[in-house]
Parts: sequence; structure tokens; C-alpha cells
Amino acid sequence: MNGGDEVVAGPPQPLEWKFSQVFGERTAGEEIQEVDIISAIEFDKTGDHLATGDRGGRVVLFERTDTKDVGGSRRDLERIDHAVSRHPEFRYKTEFQSHEPEFDYLKSLEIEEKINKIRWCQTANSALFLLSTNDKTIKFWKVQEKKIKKISEMNVDPSKAVTNGTIASSSSSNSHRTCLANGGSPERSPNSLSIDFSFPPGGIPSLHLPVVVNSHETSLVARCRRVYAHAHDYHINSISNNSDGETFISADDLRVNLWNLEISNQSFNIIDVKPANMEDLTEVITSAEFHPTHCNLLAYSSSKGCIRLIDLRQSALLDSHAKIYEEPEQPGSKSFFTEIIASISDIKFGRDGRYILSRDYMTLKLWDINMDSGPVATFQVHEYLRPKLCDLYENDSIFDKFECCLSGDGLRVATGSYSNLFRVFGCVPGSTEATTLEASKNPMRKQVQTPSRPSRSLSSITRVVRRGAEAPAVDANGNSFDSTMKLLHLAWHPSENSIACAAANSLYMYYA
Repeated sequence: MNGGDEVVAGPPQPLEWKFSQVFGERTAGEEIQEVDIISAIEFDKTGDHLATGDRGGRVVLFERTDTKDVGGSRRDLERIDHAVSRHPEFRYKTEFQSHEPEFDYLKSLEIEEKINKIRWCQTANSALFLLSTNDKTIKFWKVQEKKIKKISEMNVDPSKAVTNGTIASSSSSNSHRTCLANGGSPERSPNSLSIDFSFPPGGIPSLHLPVVVNSHETSLVARCRRVYAHAHDYHINSISNNSDGETFISADDLRVNLWNLEISNQSFNIIDVKPANMEDLTEVITSAEFHPTHCNLLAYSSSKGCIRLIDLRQSALLDSHAKIYEEPEQPGSKSFFTEIIASISDIKFGRDGRYILSRDYMTLKLWDINMDSGPVATFQVHEYLRPKLCDLYENDSIFDKFECCLSGDGLRVATGSYSNLFRVFGCVPGSTEATTLEASKNPMRKQVQTPSRPSRSLSSITRVVRRGAEAPAVDANGNSFDSTMKLLHLAWHPSENSIACAAANSLYMYYA
């Protein structure tokens, strides 16, 4: 589903997903540290780099390795290009501490270091650039390989010190070259040299300044280029890059701000839904995203289950919207939980910007931006939980914010669920693809055929709700679910059928 006038002959066959890699796999009985739980995942535009953020404020980068050693001949490239599927391989690249815990003394609030979102920016001069944010502060990072500088032609060679503390020979001649990274010694520290050292008889014939040389070794250095702070009174839930490569937006519960990447001390408030009287507040902003190709368009979702499309050319403060997308309320279906489960937790534009994917608590919805009468497709993620909404409300699981993603070709969508499960749906008209996968080394083991059950009336559903505490909920395959094992974060490779997802502190990768 790429949009435009492209005609699709028929729905593609369901994909067969295979395990690719896992980073940070837990052993049986291993206790999970809160700071190690992954809270954000993002591929860059090429798909060659993957970034994750965790609750400890760290950002970890991975890089693709299976495409680097590809032969350069045309035949090799064509063979790889036409391969049905290739096992993608990533390796750990580097990590850095992006955010630290802070304290707001004016409001007496602790600001945790947890990374809420990561967004890749355009690369330049072989350097990687990305934005990361916690609840209050956005940071712009540059990650680049730098050559290690070493000190050469030392006056004294510490490796030739004799046991009695005297130096057997000096390195005054240029023929003897000792290279020490950052001035250190591979065998002893500079401090130990000062303790053991004593001048040889007659002293050192001549002294010269050590020479600093660039070695062939490199190290990755992450440097914070800019800090965008003090612009949000409420928790930041979204950041999104603009296609112009110069600006980005940040959104909290009530406002959306527009930033220039080069200017960290000024932002423009472009959306403000805060009422004059907070008692009149009826909805909050839950997610915001720039259009992938039109730099003047952005969309934001709300807790009421609607999506608004905004045109930046309309006015400086966008009080009105160009279009609003919401599903008409079904008569007689309203309950105490209706508004809670309608709240949209995440939205994503398709690659060409024609479609918007949204995730609420129970469903995935696909919207055509040219049709605001309702979604073009709705996918039930975990309908078996509907009878358990009372229990999910009591333990606050009903407020979990699941993310969603689209494949690069626009043919499929994916989102997470409980028990470390995630769902993949085909969104081409006529497709019946609805795959359930488990974040483990055997992702297909949950695929057990069960006989279809007859549909139940509304009265029988309400009876199940009242009996909620008696029997645990089961998924579509008859398995009991675990609300403590939630798969909230996942990302689809921009050009291949490859998915990265987070199960607590473990990063799992799959391909098809």
C-alpha cells in the first residue's frame, strides 16, 4: 500500500518470520534492573544503524555488518538485490550517557533520566547525528570516529627500567620510537614512572619534546552539540524531524514546539491546547509526527482518539486544523472504558505520507489522509482482553502506551502486546495476514491453531467482565497472558522485512 495510482495485483503471501539476533538476553531467573529496561528504538533512514534508549538515560548504537563485505561486481550486487531474504546482522557500535537524573527546584519534582524518544538526523562527513529526549530536555548528539593521538619519541623508555629503579638506556636517539596512547604506558602508568625513575650515571645526554602522532587506530566519540531545554511544562512525549533537515518538533501533553536544530535557546509554540481554566481540559496531546515529505504538514493525536492534520502555512499559532480523522462512535457501545481505550498512544506516517497508522489500546487503525470519514482498515490487536478491562484498569495496565510501525513498502503494520507478543498484519485490501510472534529465539511457537469460537453477545461479554477475577484471560491461541511482560517498543527496517523489538532489557531482531 504505497499510495498513488499503483495497482496491486493481489495481497502478498504472509511472511515467515525467523529469529535473527538478541542483545542482552536474560538468563532464567535473572533479575531485571530498572535502569536497563529499553524505552526507545529507532532505525536510521538507511537501516544500517539502530539506536536504543533505556530508563538509565543511556543511548546504545548498533551497526549493520552483513552489507559491508559485499562484493562489488554487478553480478554479486544483482544477486543480493534479488534475494528473497537475507539474514541481517548487527553489532554493538558504541553507547553514551545521554541524560542524567535532575531535580526541578521550582516545582520540587524529580526529572528521571529515562529516554522517551530517539530520532536520527541527516548524516554529514561520516558522522552520525541524533536527537534524544527525556521528560524535559532534548539533546542533539554527534557520534564520530576520531583517530587516536599517541606520543612518540619519549626521552625515557619506561619499558627498559631495571629492577633497581635506574634506567638502562635513554631514548635520546631518533631511531628509538615508543608510542604511548594519550601519553600513557601499556605496561605501567605515568605515575609509576615518576616513582621508579632515577637518572642514569652522567645524566641524559640530550632532551627533546615528545612528538604527538596520529595512529591508524580510531575510537568512537559521542559529543553533545546542543541542549534544548526549559520549553516544556509537561512531559515530552514526542520529537519528530522535519524533511527540510533544519527543524524538528517536540510535543508534550498540551503544547507542540517548533525548533531549529542550530538554535537551542529559542523555540516557537505552534500548537497550544491548554484552556484558560484547566478544569475545562477535555483532551491532551499524545503523539506528534512530521509528514515525511511535505515540510509544512504535521499530525498530532489526542487522548480522545482523533488525529489532526496541521498545515504550518496557515498561521503562526495553529488553533485550527486542516483535517481531523476520527471514527464515528458506535451507538449503544459506550462504557466507562470507552474513552480510556480510545486514547491514541502512537502515530506513524507511511513512507510516502499517504497513510497514517495509529495505535490505541485495543486496535491498530490505518488512515488515508485524503479520507477523513474513518479508517480504511482496523486491526484487532488483543480483543481477548476486552472482558478483562476492569482488572487492567485496576493495575493501571490500561494506560500502557504501545508503539506501532509500518513496513517500508507499506504492505504491513506491526505493534506490540502483552506476554512479550507482537502482531504483524497485512494491510493490502484482501489480505488476511495476522501473525502473532513472541519476543524469543523461537518467535513462531505461539502459532497454535485453535478452533474458531462462536461470537458472543454483549450480555455474555458483560458477564465475563463480572467474572474477571475468577478466570485469567487467554489469548487467541488459548494461552494465559501476562500483563507484566509488555512489548511496548518496536521498529521496522525502512527497506527490508526486519523488525527490532524490546522485551524489558533485551533487544530482539527478526527477519522474513
